[in-house]
Amino acid sequence: MACFTVPLAGAVVAAGAGRIAGGKKKSNPFIARLPWLVKLSLGGSFLLAIEHIYHGEISFTPPFLTAMKDPAETDVMLHEMATVGVSMAVLLFVVWVGMVIVSAAVERAKGKEPARV
Repeated sequence: MACFTVPLAGAVVAAGAGRIAGGKKKSNPFIARLPWLVKLSLGGSFLLAIEHIYHGEISFTPPFLTAMKDPAETDVMLHEMATVGVSMAVLLFVVWVGMVIVSAAVERAKGKEPARV
């Protein structure tokens, strides 16, 4: 119902962290590749939002989340956000960490010598 909002919030946090730590990009490959995490999170959230619109779980009139019309459905929505949304955000983060480690290893093998991971 609203599980896409958790990775979306993660994308906002990652974008903010990237702006705050912008000067340290050369010293840390994780900071340098924060845009990858933002794009992964935004892409996943967008596709999930489209899927929820298709299934009628999101409307274009307030309240936009149809589960918020009924208090009993709101509890179900919050439970889904806490379980499915958080697990999706954690999985995106783990995939991103793997991508950063692999890309740093490839750069090191090519002789570019990235920052230590």
